[in-house]
Amino acid sequence: MSTTPLPAEADRITRTPDGIYRLHTETVIPYALDEVFAFFAEPQNLEALTPPWLNFEITTPAPIEMRQGTLIDYRLKLHGIPVKWRTEISEWEPPFRFVDRQLKGPYRLWHHEHTFTECDAGTRVTDDVRYAVLGGALVNRLFVQKDIARIFHYRREQLRKFKPARSNITAR
Repeated sequence: MSTTPLPAEADRITRTPDGIYRLHTETVIPYALDEVFAFFAEPQNLEALTPPWLNFEITTPAPIEMRQGTLIDYRLKLHGIPVKWRTEISEWEPPFRFVDRQLKGPYRLWHHEHTFTECDAGTRVTDDVRYAVLGGALVNRLFVQKDIARIFHYRREQLRKFKPARSNITAR
């Protein structure tokens, strides 16, 4: 497995011999597991975790009931190019994990596992993303990897500011 260097604060993106890339991030949020998961269980909250430069918008009519098999459509812009994206919630195990996978969109493969675990400081939010791109390593190196690193850096910064809608409980 090769590793492509990224800025010091970014998480590593690794590549397997079959051309699948993997990003792994962890962020600890000082709130209870149920409160953190409740935020992620509301699809519209994804907009708060997505950088404004993507012009991200959920186009599936609200309310969206999160469960296994839920389909969610998005519209965004990558380098100014409009992109439609459809994901399926392929696994749903509240309040511990869920997986979204791309059915239609800019990637050859997109599989994003969200895991939530209690820890002494609150809740550890783990993102494991496996992705593949059309155009292979060169396209990934020139365009995609930098974008993904920026997107997940933004996401982590937003998660660090997280406050549940109704919170009387903080980390132990």
